[in-house]
Amino acid sequence: MSATLTIHSAGPGVTVQDMGRPGHLATGLSRGGAADILALHEGAALLGQPPDSAALEMAGMGGVFSADTDIRIALTGAPMQATLNGEALAWNASHALPAGANLAISGATRGTYGYLHVGGGIATQPVLGARSAHLAAGIGAALAAGDTLPLGADKPGPVGRTLDIADRFSGGTVRIVPSVQTSRFAPGDLDRFEQTDFARDARGNRVGVKMRFDGAPFAARGQLAILSEIIVPGDIQATGDGAPYVLLCECQTTGGYPRIATVIAPDLPRVAQARPGDALRFAFIDRDAGLAALRTHAQHLAGLPRAVRALVRNPHDIPDLLSYQLIGGVTAGDEP
Repeated sequence: MSATLTIHSAGPGVTVQDMGRPGHLATGLSRGGAADILALHEGAALLGQPPDSAALEMAGMGGVFSADTDIRIALTGAPMQATLNGEALAWNASHALPAGANLAISGATRGTYGYLHVGGGIATQPVLGARSAHLAAGIGAALAAGDTLPLGADKPGPVGRTLDIADRFSGGTVRIVPSVQTSRFAPGDLDRFEQTDFARDARGNRVGVKMRFDGAPFAARGQLAILSEIIVPGDIQATGDGAPYVLLCECQTTGGYPRIATVIAPDLPRVAQARPGDALRFAFIDRDAGLAALRTHAQHLAGLPRAVRALVRNPHDIPDLLSYQLIGGVTAGDEP
C-alpha cells in the first residue's frame, strides 16, 4: 500500500500541480501546471527526483498536513512560515516528516505561490497526461480538510539539504520581447511602457494578473479590428481600459486584445510571484538576447542538483575548520 498525505486544513488555493499539459491548445486547453515552474525544479533537486513530480501548490497560505508513514519533504517557492510539531523549518530545504507528525504551513512572508514537495511525488490519477489541477478548465479542484492524497514510491535519499536562490518574490524588472501587435503601438507608448512603474493589482489569479499604473492608457492602432487568435502564457494584453494584463499558466487559448509584448519564460515566475502592490518594470530585449536568456535558464535548471548543499555544515566537511574561532566568549566561570 502506498503512503498517503492527509490535509487537515488548507488555504483557499491549495492544489496539486506539476509541469502541466502541453499539446492541447488546438482543443482549447492551455498548459496549466505550476504557476512557478522554477519552484518545481528546485524541489526536485532537493529531493533528487524528476522535476515533473507532482507537488502541492499553495497560493498565499498553506495548511496543516500529516503522512501515515515516514516521508521526505521539500519546501520551495514563496517563503512561508512552516513548523513541524511546533518547531520551525527552514524554507528552500528538504526535511524528514515522521509518520503522524503535524506539518503546519501558514502565510507567505514574500511572494504568492509556495510549494510542498514529497519524496516520490503526489500520485493522484493523471488526466490528459498530467496530475495538475486546471481550475479554469474544470480539471481537478482545490484541496480541503479531510482530503487524502496517495504518494509515489520514494527512493532512499538525504534530507537536510538546501539551495541558495535569487530573489524572485518581490517584483523587479521583467524582460519582454515584441509580440504580434507590438508594432501597432506608437513608439512613444512603447518607450513609456518601459519607463512606467507598474504594480501588481489585487485582481489576479492563475489565469493572469493585471498591472496598476499612473498615466494614460496603452492603446493599439486599430485594436477594435483585431481578430481573436492564439495566445500563450507571458503575453501582455492591453485590455479595454488600457491596463496591461500578463497572462499566466491557466490563461485562455485565444484572445482579441492587442499584445504589447510577451514576458520571456525565465522571468514569468517573477510576475506570478508578485504580491498585490509589488513594483514591476518591463524591459524590451531583442530575439537574440531572449534566446540567450532561454539557454542560460536551461543551464541553470540543469545545474540545480549540483547546487544542493547541506543545510547544516558537517565539521568533517569543513576543510579549514582550524581557522574558525570556536571558543570565543569562554570564561573561567567565577567572574562576578
